[in-house]
Amino acid sequence: MNRKIRSAAVIGSGVMGGGIAALLAGAGVKALLLDIVPFDLKDDEKNDPAARNRIAKAGLDTVLMSMPSLLMQKKDVDLISIGNLEDDFDKLADCDWIVEVVVENLKIKQDLFKRIEPVRKKGSIVSSNTSGIPLKAMSEGLSSEFRQHFLGTHFFNPVRYMKLLEIIAGEETLPEIVEFMADYGERILGKGIVWAKDTPNFVGNRIGVQGIVKAMQLMLEDGLTIPEVDALFGPVMGRPKTAMFKTSDLVGLDTMGHVAKNTYDLVKDDEARESFVIPEFVDKMIEKNLLGKKTQSGFYKTDLTPEWKKIRKVINPATFEYAEYEPPDFPCLAEAKKAGTLPEKIKAILYGEDKGAKFAWKAVADNLIYAANRIPEISDTIVDIDNAMKWGFNFEMGPFEAWDAIGVKESVEKMKKEGLKVPGLVTGMLESGCTSFYKSENGKVFFYDFKSNNYRELVVSKNIISLKALRGADKVVKTCNSASLIDIGDGVFCCEFHTKMNALNGEIIDFIGDTLDYIDENGVGLVIGNQAGGMPGAFSAGADLAFVLELAKGKKYSVIESFLEKGQAGIQKGRYAPFPVVAAPYGMTRGGGCETCLGADRIVAHTELYMGQVEVAVGLLPGGGGCLNLWKKFISTIPEPVTDVDLAKFFVPVFMAIAMAKVSMSAAEARANGFLGPKDRIVFNRDYLIGEAKKEVLKMVDEGYTPPVKRKIKVFGESAQGMINAEICNMVSAKFVSEHDAFISKRIAYVISGGEVRANSEVDEEVILKLEREAFIDFIKEEKTIARIEHMLKTGKPLRN
Repeated sequence: MNRKIRSAAVIGSGVMGGGIAALLAGAGVKALLLDIVPFDLKDDEKNDPAARNRIAKAGLDTVLMSMPSLLMQKKDVDLISIGNLEDDFDKLADCDWIVEVVVENLKIKQDLFKRIEPVRKKGSIVSSNTSGIPLKAMSEGLSSEFRQHFLGTHFFNPVRYMKLLEIIAGEETLPEIVEFMADYGERILGKGIVWAKDTPNFVGNRIGVQGIVKAMQLMLEDGLTIPEVDALFGPVMGRPKTAMFKTSDLVGLDTMGHVAKNTYDLVKDDEARESFVIPEFVDKMIEKNLLGKKTQSGFYKTDLTPEWKKIRKVINPATFEYAEYEPPDFPCLAEAKKAGTLPEKIKAILYGEDKGAKFAWKAVADNLIYAANRIPEISDTIVDIDNAMKWGFNFEMGPFEAWDAIGVKESVEKMKKEGLKVPGLVTGMLESGCTSFYKSENGKVFFYDFKSNNYRELVVSKNIISLKALRGADKVVKTCNSASLIDIGDGVFCCEFHTKMNALNGEIIDFIGDTLDYIDENGVGLVIGNQAGGMPGAFSAGADLAFVLELAKGKKYSVIESFLEKGQAGIQKGRYAPFPVVAAPYGMTRGGGCETCLGADRIVAHTELYMGQVEVAVGLLPGGGGCLNLWKKFISTIPEPVTDVDLAKFFVPVFMAIAMAKVSMSAAEARANGFLGPKDRIVFNRDYLIGEAKKEVLKMVDEGYTPPVKRKIKVFGESAQGMINAEICNMVSAKFVSEHDAFISKRIAYVISGGEVRANSEVDEEVILKLEREAFIDFIKEEKTIARIEHMLKTGKPLRN
C-alpha cells in the first residue's frame, strides 16, 4: 500500500494541539483542528457555529499570535480549518491521520477513541500524544483493526522547534504502521525519532524530569541557590542557557509538577521513585500560581523600573520573596571557562573540590545511574536515551555521551568510593574490557549494546551524511584552521567552516578559492555546508566583525578593500565555475553567510532558516556581492519575452530587505522575502541537509550542467535614487530614522540601482561590485559606524545613533 497523509485531524486545540496543526500545515498537509463545544453557551449561541467553535478558534488564535511563531509563515494558516467534536466529528472520515491531544485523563481518552472507531476510514492511522497513559489502557475494548493502526506519537513543546518525536508502538500495532510514521516524522516533519516503550512518561520526560527534580532536592540539602544551580547546569555542562530552573519556568511549573507526580504514581517499583517528589516550596509555588513564563512569575521574574530598565529577580524558596542576584562564582566555573572543549568543561565542573562542584557531581552521578537502570525498561539502547535528551531538552550530549566525556572508568571508581550503587550493566561492560559507551572505527560509530554485551554499529538513515564520521574515515582532502574540504562521495565535496559561529575571515576566503581549483581538477561539484551544533545553530553569522573593527581602527582601509575584493572574487568564481555549487544553510545565515548562499547555483535550506543581510545594523552594507546577487535573484525571475517591466516593483523589496536588515524567521519566509528562488529547496530535517544538497549537485550534473553566461544586468538607475531619497528625507523629518541611517540608506539605494545611470540601463556586474566596495570603505571610516560595531560586539544588540 502506497500510504500518504494528505489530510490530518488534531483533536485538542491547546498549545500542543495547535503546534502540531501548525507543523502539519507547514509541511503542506490540510489540518482539521477540533475541540469541544463550550459548556457555557447562552441560548442564542447554541446554534451559532462561531460560538460553538469558540475553543478551537481560541487555539488557532494562540497559534497565530505565538512568539516565536509556531507557523513557518502566516499563510500556512490557510491549511488549518477548525471545528468542534459535535458538529464536525464526521469529517474525521476523510482524514489519513487522527492525532489525539486532549487532557491527560484515561476515561476521556477512552470515550473519545470509542467515538472515533466507527467514524474513521479503514486503514487510517490514529495516534495519541499522551505523555504517560498506557496505550493498552486507552485502546481497551476497541477492535483489532483499530489497535493495529493505533500508536503513540509524543511531540515535545514547542512543536515546531523541538526535534524530538517519541514513537510508541502498542502491543498490536502493525510494524508497517510504526515504520511509516517513523519515516513520515523524520523525513516529512523533520523530527528525530526515538523508539520508546509503553512506560510512564516514555524516555525524554522520564530521564529529564528525574534529573531536574533530584537536583532541586539536592539543592536544598546542600544549601545552594537557584542561580548557582543554573550556572552549573547551563552551557558549561553542554546544556541550554535556560539550564534547570529557567527551563522549568518556560515549560510551566504546573506541567513539570504534573509529569513528576504522574511518574511517581505509576512507577511503584522504581528504585529511585522518591526522586520524583518535588520539594514542598515548589508545590506551594504552584498553589500560589507562580507557574513561570505563563504567569510572569516563577523561579525567576523580570520587573521594570520607571525608566523601563529590566530588573531580573529570583525567588527565595524559604520566604517566596523575589530579589536581585549576582552571577554565581565557583572555582569550578572559572576552570570550566578556561577549558577548550565541552568534555574538558564538564570534567572541570564534576571533578572540582568546591561546594558547587560537589553538588553538580551528586546530581549528575545520580542521573547517570538512573539512566543506565532504565535499560531495557524504557528503551533497549543507550542511543535512544541520549537522543531523547539531546532532541527533547537541547543537551549537547546525552547521559551516556556525557559519561564517556568524563571517563566511564574514572567516574565509576568515584561512584563506588562514595558508596553509590553502580548498575550491573555498566560494571559488566567495564569488566569485559569495554571502557566507553561509544567508539569510532573507520568513520563508523558504534555503541555498546547491553543485550548482546558487545558494540553495534549505529545505523542512521541513508539520507544522512555525517561530516564527523567522514572526518573519522580520513575523507578530509584539504584543511586549515578555519575550514575543511571533505569528500562526501561520487565526486562531490563539502566545504565546511569551523570558526566561532562559522564567521567568515580571510583564511576562509582564501580556502574557498583553493577549494574551487581543487574541485575543478578532481570533482564534479561542491556543497557549502556544515553540521555545527546548537538550536538553531549557525551556518554562518557573517564576517568576523572583530577582525574588521581591528583593521578599521588601524585605518588599514586598503587591507579591508583587498579583503572585500577577494571575497567578491571568490563568490563570483563559484558562481561561474564549470561545476555546480550548492549552499546548504540553516539557522543563523547572516551577512557574509547570506552572501555566500546568494552566490551559489542553488540553495537547499533547512526549514529553520534565519537569513538576511544585516550589515546595516552595524553601519555597513553587504560588501561581498550581496547587493548584486540579491538584485539578480529578483530580476532573474522575469521571463525573457517580458520586456516592458516596472523595475520599481523589484527595486523596492530588494532595497527594503537590505536597508531594513530583514531577517527571515523560516525558510518559507526567506522564500517570500526573495532570498530563495523557485529552484531552491526546503528540507524539514536538518540531518538530511548535506545529503540533499549532494543530491542536488548530482542532479544538476546528470542534467548536463553548464555554468551561467555572464551578462550585463538591467538596473533602475537614478530614478530609484530620487524615489528613495525623497522618502528618506520624510522619515528623517518625522524622526523615524537617524541622520546616519539616512546616509547609509541613500548610499545603499545608489549601489543597488547601479550608480549614476539612467533607468533600465544595463551595466556590468563589476560596476555594482565596485560600488559595494567603495560604499563599505566610506561607511567604515565613519565614527558612528565604528560605534555601532563596538556596541554589537559588546552587547550583541544594534545601536541606533
